Amino acid sequence: MPKNDSRLGRGLSAIFGDIENIEDESKIETISLDLIVKNPYQPREEFNKKELEELSESIKEKGVIQPILVRQVEDKYEIIAGERRFLAAKMAGLNSIPAIVRNISDRESAEIALIENLQRKDLNPIEEAFAYKNLIEKFNYTQEEVAKNISKDRATVSNTLRLLNLPKEIIDMLKKGEITAGHARAILSLKDEDLQKSLASEIKEKKLSVRDAEAKAKNIGSMPEYKQYEEKLKTVFENAKIRYKNNKGKIEITFKDEEELNYILERIGL
Repeated sequence: MPKNDSRLGRGLSAIFGDIENIEDESKIETISLDLIVKNPYQPREEFNKKELEELSESIKEKGVIQPILVRQVEDKYEIIAGERRFLAAKMAGLNSIPAIVRNISDRESAEIALIENLQRKDLNPIEEAFAYKNLIEKFNYTQEEVAKNISKDRATVSNTLRLLNLPKEIIDMLKKGEITAGHARAILSLKDEDLQKSLASEIKEKKLSVRDAEAKAKNIGSMPEYKQYEEKLKTVFENAKIRYKNNKGKIEITFKDEEELNYILERIGL
């Protein structure tokens, strides 16, 4: 994401400038790794193990070239930006790390952690969505303010937040990279959770493109009143479901034993 200072939060461009273009080495402190703690607002849940190992090997050879950014919280230093370098330094066996200490608020810390990851394209869609949600719920951002601070339009922020409405199984698929955000938006066009899960599984198994997934979703959703008929069926057969895709529909009625099967047959006159 290209930098646009006018669209970053108040003071953030100056803070990032300190990291990226350091002219005064006196600004850099050497801090013990034991005194450094993670950022509670870090949106990224996991770091790629292989990438960490590669960075660790580089640090063993050349040291930490770029300092991390921290803020002092009581007797500790909380990471604002640079957690990957911190973890790799620990992995490399270092006892300390170069750092710049800044006095900033919780709100700015959360904002910087999000922007840093977005600039490096480190976040999966769900981590990004939770980061937006965090800014909105904990720091009273509007969607417009989130969009302005990360240099994206409001619709992008809104669509990303909608991903959190998906079933857990699909959210996990997004986290693992088994489907993309584009696939997920196609899935969200379906209102029924079972249909969403079914389409997600098909996308994963058949490696469907986003365009194919959108076509499938449109086809599945072309019978908008199917739920109404399914509810009617459920008044007689509790486990009844209606499936509709590829211009074909079917009724499924599950049973657990012979007694239930006989009941079903009797109700349909057999």
